[in-house]
Amino acid sequence: MTTTSLTLEQASSLAGSIRHEIGKALIGQKRVVNETLIALLAGGHVLIEGVPGLGKTLLVRALATTISGQFARIQFTPDLMPADISGHVLFDMQNQSFNVRKGPVFTHLLLADEINRAPAKTQSALLEVMQEQQVTIEGKSFPVPLPFMTLATQNPIEQEGTYPLPEAQLDRFLLKIFIGYPELAEEAEMVTVVTDQQVGDRFKLDKLQALASPEQVLAMQQVAASIAVDVAVLDYAVRITRATRQWQGLRFGAGPRGSIALVRAARANALLAGRDFVQPDDIKQVCLPVLRHRVSLAPEMELEGYTADHLLASVLEKTEAPRT
Repeated sequence: MTTTSLTLEQASSLAGSIRHEIGKALIGQKRVVNETLIALLAGGHVLIEGVPGLGKTLLVRALATTISGQFARIQFTPDLMPADISGHVLFDMQNQSFNVRKGPVFTHLLLADEINRAPAKTQSALLEVMQEQQVTIEGKSFPVPLPFMTLATQNPIEQEGTYPLPEAQLDRFLLKIFIGYPELAEEAEMVTVVTDQQVGDRFKLDKLQALASPEQVLAMQQVAASIAVDVAVLDYAVRITRATRQWQGLRFGAGPRGSIALVRAARANALLAGRDFVQPDDIKQVCLPVLRHRVSLAPEMELEGYTADHLLASVLEKTEAPRT
């Protein structure tokens, strides 16, 4: 199957199969898996927030397995340097020449683990590759393999030894996903699977099947990008984003990139549902993960215990959706 041979039905069926396969490894996190797939289909990046030990790394490894993609992991630490991410030039004494040693960003799926453990200078090393799918080393640009997706994880800001991500960095992520504790039955199932005649506590990914190739992922992204968006639905997405800029309790709202991200993610959500058009409900379903990291609460709202999701839910409730 080539990048030009996928129909909507084929792309939707393949995406559904990938979602089901990942669900075998990441038990009880259906929303997290679904939103990660939305980002993949939309050609975007994901910021995943949650306490350690909830399966963030497992999610990325499982996704890489199912799409037959290259996988690389960077553990962000306070002493990590930008060159450790992008790569650097070395002088070869034997050949008397300079050689480029490419960094771990040259992969399909990049796990930036605990990204908020490193200072802003190191975090910013990801800006170019996330936006342009290329890395500049000593003035020369090198493209990364496609599809390219960054999945960054972070611990909650209130944990000791973390640095908040700069606004420019946050805006590069299509979605911000929260991963929480599983339900009782789901956690029991997880413990059963991991401890069944197995040494250690890692899920064996050899149980997962490779269902797609990187070329097929690019094909699915192309199908998602071609899904129809009615003028009224596009207007609805823009009105939601603009409403955040004057909303009481928000220090600042989302910029135009927020409107673009809403439409991109809604198209991917429609593809997962097997539809060739975007509904207002698609916009509503992706609104929180798309906008929650693009707005900032006023200090008094934070003191009262409100979150961005609380105020975005109010924006959705008060913004009239198209009826046809």
